[in-house]
Amino acid sequence: MIPTASRWPHWSAKIAIAVLVPLLILGIAEGALRVLGIGTPAGVTRLCRAQGHAAVCNNVFFTKPFFPNGMIRSPHPYAIPAAKPRGTFRIFVLGESAAYGDPDPAYGFSRYLEVMLRNRFPAMKFEVINTAATAINSYVVLPIAEDMAQHQPDLFIIYTGNNEVIGPFGPGTVLTSPALSLPVIRTSIFVRSTRIGQLLAKATSPKQDPQEWRGMEMFLDKQVRADSPLMTRAYANFAANLHDMVAVARSSGAKVLVSTVATNLKDCAPFASSHRPGLKPDALNSWTDLVQRGAQLQDSGSYAEALKLYLLAAEIDDSYAELQFRIATCLWNLGNFPAAKDHYVRAQDLDTLRFRADTEMNNIMRSVAAAGGSGVELVDAQRLFAEHSDHGIPGSELLYEHVHLNPRGNYLLAHVLFSRIAGMLPPEAQRSAGDDVPSQAECERLLAFTPYDRSRLAGEILQRMFRPPFTNQLNQKQQVQRLTLEAQPPSDSYEETVEQYRWAIAQNPEDHMLHLNFGLLLYDRDRISATQEFRSARPYDDIPFVAPDGTLIR
Repeated sequence: MIPTASRWPHWSAKIAIAVLVPLLILGIAEGALRVLGIGTPAGVTRLCRAQGHAAVCNNVFFTKPFFPNGMIRSPHPYAIPAAKPRGTFRIFVLGESAAYGDPDPAYGFSRYLEVMLRNRFPAMKFEVINTAATAINSYVVLPIAEDMAQHQPDLFIIYTGNNEVIGPFGPGTVLTSPALSLPVIRTSIFVRSTRIGQLLAKATSPKQDPQEWRGMEMFLDKQVRADSPLMTRAYANFAANLHDMVAVARSSGAKVLVSTVATNLKDCAPFASSHRPGLKPDALNSWTDLVQRGAQLQDSGSYAEALKLYLLAAEIDDSYAELQFRIATCLWNLGNFPAAKDHYVRAQDLDTLRFRADTEMNNIMRSVAAAGGSGVELVDAQRLFAEHSDHGIPGSELLYEHVHLNPRGNYLLAHVLFSRIAGMLPPEAQRSAGDDVPSQAECERLLAFTPYDRSRLAGEILQRMFRPPFTNQLNQKQQVQRLTLEAQPPSDSYEETVEQYRWAIAQNPEDHMLHLNFGLLLYDRDRISATQEFRSARPYDDIPFVAPDGTLIR
């Protein structure tokens, strides 16, 4: 029987009770678990004290809903003053490992940018807060943007897109359930962030020991073809997340710089390749024979002859990423650079271990920036790096390996960001502007990026080359040779390096990263001085520093 109109209030009350009572019970249970200290806080930030003042600091447990037990990723520690000082321009950097500054955030593009701004506009105070972390993606970056929007931002810089496939909830991830619809993903993130959700997950999941983070090799069996239907959803979700980042940033009154992502095309062979579905055995045998004969010719320097065989193989199957890279290399050596670039791009886009932002990801960034309206600008790092590379094809002159910027690349990106930010500053800052923008060498002197550190970072990247998936790359040997040269011990003595650090710290005594790296340099020779530097390296007061030997330094 259909209820009469007079009975609707009765039914409405029942519906309201049926909905509100469970929500009330859940709310009480959530509050009780928090009071009892069960579970971990999942917010992006937490209240803290920095240099004796109230501040907001990064919450090391924030990424727990996105990563397996033992694999939590965090940004470099930061502290945001609760009371924004007058005359301060506050910038938040959003992104993944490339924005983080991997292999060392002390020398990422945000650090070069901070030095440029501080020296060019001495009348203003600049806070460049890098919230980026390794292995995250837009699902993680969006809540970071939402939180940072509450802390009086003036500008957001968004540099993300490399981890959309292999990061949390991507179609090629090992970190979470892959490739779900966006509403389901966001609901899952919310539930995982609650204490109730954490308790249920612990109760329903088999007990597991904390897993070890093994970097890129964890994803070796998670290959995703470019034509996979899963990529359609990945692109759509990335566009939605990026759009929401821009919207929340603009709602705070801040301006936004959305950057495309620069990737290594020429000196980073595909990590994995796969043949087109349905390739018959006879066709595969013919394809393999052509490529093997072509490889022999290529190795002997007969690029034209090798290219002919590769193109014949491509008529059988042109979707194999490594074949496209071989074709590109031959064209490069034959001087046909425009055609070489086309094939280098295709090799990247067909790579089935998708650790680099592909063409479509970068196109999404351009589209979202264009649709962002007033206060949103595009920084086209992909085009910028092409303009500063041999024949327009980025390689090892600007990137260490697949996506991580080397010193020249970080300085180049920081310089173009600086030029955009300079026009956003108030007139009084413009009137007091100093001399020209510091050169790369001047920035690196102020950052204490010494020859020792340059060698150290190259050595860290070199060690990665001896682990999968780099060991599977066609040009792994050439990458090892280049990085081995870059990692050679510097001519500067230990004492000279110490003096370079002392000088840089004298210019900016409050730079926590300078103190941290100086302490690490001193540690093996002067523990007392190293301990003093570690104390100065703490960005906030309530968490001790853990020295390399595990000692807590308060």
